[in-house]
Amino acid sequence: MNRPLAAILRPETLDDVCGQQHLLNKDAVFRRAVESGTIRNMIFYGPSGVGKTTVASIIARMADKKLFKLNGTQSSTADIKDIIAQVNTLGAENGILLYLDEIQYLNKKQQQSLLEVLEDGSVTLIASTTENPYFAIFNAILSRSTIFEFKPLQPSDIRQGIERAVKKYNCENNTDIVLTDKAADVLAFGCGGDMRKAFNALELLIATAGFSDSSVIDEAMARQVSQRSANRFDNSGDEHYNLLSALQKSIRGSDENAALHYLARLLEADGMLPAIRRLLVIACEDIGLAYPQAIAVVKACCDIALQIGMPEARIPLSDAVILLATAPKSNSGESAIDAASRVVRRGGFGDVPVHLKDAHNPTHEDGYKYPHMYPNHWIKQQYLPDNIKDHVYYTYGENRTEQAAKAYWEKIKK
Repeated sequence: MNRPLAAILRPETLDDVCGQQHLLNKDAVFRRAVESGTIRNMIFYGPSGVGKTTVASIIARMADKKLFKLNGTQSSTADIKDIIAQVNTLGAENGILLYLDEIQYLNKKQQQSLLEVLEDGSVTLIASTTENPYFAIFNAILSRSTIFEFKPLQPSDIRQGIERAVKKYNCENNTDIVLTDKAADVLAFGCGGDMRKAFNALELLIATAGFSDSSVIDEAMARQVSQRSANRFDNSGDEHYNLLSALQKSIRGSDENAALHYLARLLEADGMLPAIRRLLVIACEDIGLAYPQAIAVVKACCDIALQIGMPEARIPLSDAVILLATAPKSNSGESAIDAASRVVRRGGFGDVPVHLKDAHNPTHEDGYKYPHMYPNHWIKQQYLPDNIKDHVYYTYGENRTEQAAKAYWEKIKK
């Protein structure tokens, strides 16, 4: 059976790995620990195709331990127990190194079956996951491990890898395939930081180039196989929340250009509905009372987007993003309800004042003063329960709209 190009070209040493220099440069603590032989329980966290399995395999070869490999999508508790049974046998006198790929697919019982041997050091675990380990892996495993984050590869890293792949392929197969600079750029920028995806596209191009007299892979050919998914977005994983978080923080920071960038990435990855939900939240949370009309305008833009659909929906959503990013900001509404909630959770509530209770109940005294019968539709009376009657939750924001409201009520309440 033919092995995939990504498997054939898998690096053999840490120096051959493309990218991840925050972990693999000569001065990085991670690399120094590995090269010193100090291998402890580790969890590699990051997206697919960025080198987690490759680095784990290299470390396993460097370790003087018996190596076992499991994949969380296929393994059972019995598989784990079979490995644990090898502890202290002749073939594992120096201990066992277990490489567990996709650990997030193991249930709690399966993960807990490792705890005793991890605790006494007879098994060293290197696990990898594409999901946030703080949610996907149980605390007992996390407390015995160090987490290392693997980042999406940069286009320069991808280009280095595919150029090396073409060179090695030509050398081993006595061919003369040429990858043009523009074709290399298309592949490097079109794979979303995923080396495996780039290799898969390159493998198809190499096979196609064999039918051509020139054996040249040009830009046009590369664009035909370059996938649309330069974005990573799965509607439930980390990147889903990363993009939405970046959109909100860019709007909150009044950077309309960055906000448009993240909106475009969401829309390109079919994330219109999550983007709409987040924009409605932003209108209330980050702009709020500084420009109350923004809430209605953004709601209208989102309704239009839902009615007309993509690709035209990008226009009203762009309007909404620019409006929110350039609008004055205030989170006074959110801060006020959060302050009120904290007091309530601490037991800060009491009996509703009698004059505020339902007047239809004959047992309630009617001492309520109807504000509309007084000048400026206001009369001083107590509304909070007695034990928290002086609590203040809302502080007027410094923007013009809220300061105008503050001035209005200060004048009346004097």
